[in-house]
Amino acid sequence: MKTIQTVCPRDCYDTCFVTATVDDNGKLLSVKGDSDFSITRGITCPRCAGEAKRVYQDRVLYPHIRTSVKPGKHFERTQWNHAVHTVSERLKGTIDSFGPESVLVLKYAGSTGLLAGQFPLRLWNAIGATEGDHSVCSQSGHFGLSLHYGVNHGIQPDELPHHRLIVFWGYNAVESAPHIWNLAKKARKENNALIYVVDVRESETAKQADVWLQTNPGSDAALANGIARYLIENDLIDSDFIHQWTYGFEDYKNEMMKWTPQVVYEKTGVDAEDFQNLAAAYGEYRPGATMIGVGVQKTYGGADVVRAASLLPALLGQHRGFFYSNKAQHGVDTDYLEGLPFRRSPRRIVSQVEIAENISNGEFKFIFVFGMNPALTLPNQKLLRKGFCREDVFMAVHDTHWTETADFADVIFPAQTYLEKDDFVIPWAHRFVRKSAQAVEPLGESRHEVDLMTDMAECIGQKDESIFENPWAALEKSVEKSLIDASFQDFLDGKMIELKTTPLNEYPTPTGRIELSSSIAGQKGLNPVPEPFPIELEKDEFLLIGSAVSKYTHTQFQEVYGAIPAEVWINPNDAETYGVVENDDICLYSDQGETVAKAIVTDRVPNNVLWSPHEFTGLDGNFHNSVTQSKTQRIGGGNVFNSTVVNIKKK
Repeated sequence: MKTIQTVCPRDCYDTCFVTATVDDNGKLLSVKGDSDFSITRGITCPRCAGEAKRVYQDRVLYPHIRTSVKPGKHFERTQWNHAVHTVSERLKGTIDSFGPESVLVLKYAGSTGLLAGQFPLRLWNAIGATEGDHSVCSQSGHFGLSLHYGVNHGIQPDELPHHRLIVFWGYNAVESAPHIWNLAKKARKENNALIYVVDVRESETAKQADVWLQTNPGSDAALANGIARYLIENDLIDSDFIHQWTYGFEDYKNEMMKWTPQVVYEKTGVDAEDFQNLAAAYGEYRPGATMIGVGVQKTYGGADVVRAASLLPALLGQHRGFFYSNKAQHGVDTDYLEGLPFRRSPRRIVSQVEIAENISNGEFKFIFVFGMNPALTLPNQKLLRKGFCREDVFMAVHDTHWTETADFADVIFPAQTYLEKDDFVIPWAHRFVRKSAQAVEPLGESRHEVDLMTDMAECIGQKDESIFENPWAALEKSVEKSLIDASFQDFLDGKMIELKTTPLNEYPTPTGRIELSSSIAGQKGLNPVPEPFPIELEKDEFLLIGSAVSKYTHTQFQEVYGAIPAEVWINPNDAETYGVVENDDICLYSDQGETVAKAIVTDRVPNNVLWSPHEFTGLDGNFHNSVTQSKTQRIGGGNVFNSTVVNIKKK
């Protein structure tokens, strides 16, 4: 029996250092949190605990080719070389007949390892393919922060215990970032920190907080602006800091003065006393940490929510006193890793949120999918799946498991899990890295993403030398300026390394300051200061919001824990109106489609708001994303999953 020190590359805040235990026959027995790492501290989430089972459950072990019409898992096993040849011939034919822009690459963060997720894009950049963006997740929040701060990094998680106020703004850390939540609890225990939660529903984090403020959907920017007014009016701001480090305070102040307690109450539903208590806490309990969740920006006005909440610490004299994501601050040259400097044609990127229309209209003839399960995760599923089934659309999928997207593949290749290969993972939140080391031998004929890339490149006769650069040499070049007091060899030897971080008081904005009133926004025709964008509902309409639950990373781990629960929370008043009782089946329907889920009657959601785990498969075989729309936000082009309007009826 042996243990291997590795790193979890899931699309998750915590980026845990973990220990894999393997028996003498090479079988994975367990994956547990590393007790020696200050963030992980020996604690695992249910996903990590389920890795030992998931590695062996429902795996794609060999290449397969479709034998019948889509959709469905109608495949026969084939040889690796034959599968590569089949896909490559179709790829060449597509480029010759329709041009490289008719080739679409769909990938996201099934693994956040740089070699698994970034380096394989070199082939697609070399041939000039179209690529999907990252609008399906956190894109608008990043854009909103850039308007005021230039880049979006902020508080380091290991600094949380030193804070006296921690506000989780639309951020269910108990389930989505348990290690960050544990650090917040440590601050409460050791530093008497006060924990607030701002959320539409009573999440698990709201239940465990000191105070929960329940807001009307889409109104968070109004709440933040009201807090800003209170801080300014009551002289709780740091005037010297504002003078030295910010730009546009007077314009910002003039706008904030509009947010009187009465206006804030009308927009948010939060009583003046309650939101002013939070404002007073911002002023008294310093330093504070404003932890902004990804889910809170998945609305029409999501970027404004992030903007508004992030600016509150600046009024109090804090450099970047917020957290949203720290991943981009370490100076890793991902452009080089992806081969963008070698690309000969302009890069075309299309919105993943709007991609259903592009595909259904026949814009793309060849689709390659890796690190993603678009047949559950993208909006407007009915239209998207119609596009996947077009006779003139060929799809190749490289994945570890038999996902829902495999139902639409013409060829599927077996991929390796992170425990079957080595990689380098840039954390989403903290600043520490070590080698994500292989723990077990690859199962079946599963192969690394880089191997498939080079096999296909050779088969189509691609001569671009960048594709065939040693991936570890390319990785070393990409991170060479990012390591503190360490060499790349130290990383290869398994040592823990700290990544360089951008100084908190460095602001790559046009003025070199925190722009309380954004000069860039004004140039783009946007409001220079954050403004709410309310969600209006007609009679009998409901707002459907969704979020992650603890056992699943997006659609992963259904192999371990079963299907994502097809359930929907409904307020008791609404349940009574519609004659719904606990465990009734409810049909949710919109202009895009419908799905059926089991009713959970609870006052943890307000009237006219429904909540469900996102990305479930409904009891009728339709999907959570059957009712979501392929529209983008007005700022940043992000998704609007949590602005989904539905009607309901009992089944």
